[in-house]
Amino acid sequence: MPHPVSIVVQTPAHSAVAGPLSYLSESPLSPGTLVRVPLGKRETLGVVWDTPPEDAAVATTGELKHTSAVLDGIAPLSSSWRRLVQFAAQYYQRGMGEVALAALPPALRDLSAVQLARRLKRAPAKKAAAATASSADLGKPLSPEQTQVMAELQTQPGPFLLFGATGSGKTEVYLQAVQQLLDADPAAQALIMVPEINLTPQLEERFRGRFEPRYGAASVVAMHSGLTPPQRLKSWLSAHLGPLNGGARIVLGTRMAVFASMPRLRLIVVDEEHDPSYKQQEGARYSARDMAVFRSKLECDMAGAEAGTGHCRVILGSATPSIESWHHSRPAAEGGRYQRLAMPSRIGAGALPKVRLVDMNLQRRKSVFAPALIEAIQQRIARGEQSMVLLNRRGYAPVLACGSCEWKSECPNCSAYRVFHKIDRSLRCHHCGFAEAVPRHCPACGDPDIAPIGRGTERLEEHLAELLANVEHPQGRPVRIARIDADSTKHKGTLETQLAEVHTGEVDVLVGTQMIAKGHDFRRITLVAALNPDGALFSSDFRAPERLFSLLMQAGGRAGRDAAQADASEMWVQTQHPQHALFAALRRHDYPAFAKEQLAERHGAHMPPFCFQALVRADARTQEAAQAFLNQASAAAVEAALPGTDQVTLFPAVPMTIQRVANVERAQMLVECPTRSALQRFLSAWQPVLRATRSHPEAKGLVRFAVDVDPQAI
Repeated sequence: MPHPVSIVVQTPAHSAVAGPLSYLSESPLSPGTLVRVPLGKRETLGVVWDTPPEDAAVATTGELKHTSAVLDGIAPLSSSWRRLVQFAAQYYQRGMGEVALAALPPALRDLSAVQLARRLKRAPAKKAAAATASSADLGKPLSPEQTQVMAELQTQPGPFLLFGATGSGKTEVYLQAVQQLLDADPAAQALIMVPEINLTPQLEERFRGRFEPRYGAASVVAMHSGLTPPQRLKSWLSAHLGPLNGGARIVLGTRMAVFASMPRLRLIVVDEEHDPSYKQQEGARYSARDMAVFRSKLECDMAGAEAGTGHCRVILGSATPSIESWHHSRPAAEGGRYQRLAMPSRIGAGALPKVRLVDMNLQRRKSVFAPALIEAIQQRIARGEQSMVLLNRRGYAPVLACGSCEWKSECPNCSAYRVFHKIDRSLRCHHCGFAEAVPRHCPACGDPDIAPIGRGTERLEEHLAELLANVEHPQGRPVRIARIDADSTKHKGTLETQLAEVHTGEVDVLVGTQMIAKGHDFRRITLVAALNPDGALFSSDFRAPERLFSLLMQAGGRAGRDAAQADASEMWVQTQHPQHALFAALRRHDYPAFAKEQLAERHGAHMPPFCFQALVRADARTQEAAQAFLNQASAAAVEAALPGTDQVTLFPAVPMTIQRVANVERAQMLVECPTRSALQRFLSAWQPVLRATRSHPEAKGLVRFAVDVDPQAI
């Protein structure tokens, strides 16, 4: 007799069906079982859910459909994983199937039951080979600050905010915390998260070197979008198997790894927790950092409920924590929820670099480098040391322009300029990707005198080469300048090669974007220069100063990491506003003072973390249609007196900063509320209203809409 089951599948983003669907199965199925089921005219992957079948929606009108196959070669996904997915879907206002299926590797979503069985048979799980303690890297001796932090981690429940200066040894704390956990519990697993792919290989090398000799080659796996689909599937299966079945003990990954199936997860580390890359910007716009904190609590609750014991600690680490995390780590008597652990000193008695502010108002007009900065770079080269120049703008120039008719290289598809890339002589839009060859003359008036305006990393690299053309390295070779940005590292393996050249000393001056500013342990760099950082000081985005301060602190932290050179390390900042309070705090390396000022400003303006926000974004064929949809949905919510409406502030719809991308107009509406719970009640009740407004005849031209809870950019 067929058994009714509830199954979560991925339904269209704006459909009214966001929860499980009802199907029939020939045999009882445990919650968490992976199955293949028919959906419309196609077959898709689904997850058996805990919802009673009578509470689930029907997949089709008429009789229930039967499941097509059961992927019984894979153990059911745990109850804690299912609760994590359910919470994320509810909090971020997305369909449950969308979150659940996005959390699974693409290859698993596409494989049939027969194909999966063949794959599992072809690649049996490896047993984790044990190693003797003497053959493993047991780690470096800890400093007094690291020792104190380790003691706190062992005796306190957390969550923890590890506030450590750049070079203070946060990574070693992560390594030893993982080591203590795995030594104490043979079944335990640890999740280590980094914000970007380019930081993963470096960290992966350290973790493999530390733990593979001790626990075997299968003990460490990576999860990020840079892997091929078969590699991602292999890593996911290893983590899902768990140590008791020969699977992974440690998962290293980017934000997607927060949803990895790890049945015995006992430690989560979120390195560089302040980084905005942890916020997903497409589909379900979740914050991996916040999900990590929630998952830690969830794993503790589930472990305690199922086994009577158990814990899962979470460590958020940063030299420049997010303002929200800093606020949450205030003393418990003041309402703090995190425990702050401080490591203000660098390892080996190294000092943080001295910060020098260069007032560009006193330099020659249109100067790119102050003469004193060029002289300082030359001195580093003469001593065999390295310098780093940060400019957070890739390409040769932001725009190509005609001096006769004021034509500029606007993108025909976006309300933005195409960037001039000199290497391949192209004009490329960094928003929609449209590119074409640089014209020989002005398309508007025919004048051949068209020229670049502004500077990107390509042009900066070229200009530095001109300034240092007559400088020789002590070894007699020419000065070597390297550039690292999204353009120079787009080919596989290029980034690793360039970083290796920096580490071995082949590069004298490194030029790049924020890719080079965080996470890297450059031992030979003694000078860091930041050019043109002023744009963020007066941005309309209230988070812009926080991001700028973090970027500059992180970039400065690349200098002087070798204690022998620390006293000579410097950070130069070229600015037209040297008296700004942000730079005053930067000179003292005083993040607490900067955070205090930011919190005071946000409290006065009633901004997060003192209120809670959501953005509703609309894409349409015209700007009028996008704004009309948002304003109509807002009016309908007020008219219907939805739950929480009396506490919520609905601002008028406005165009986004880049209001047209790929010929689609974009608008947004800000929603604010003093409490998180009231905002969630309102957004949940507003979803049917948004869908109904979308289908209204007056919403003709609307392409899509999306709700972004806790947005990182407005």
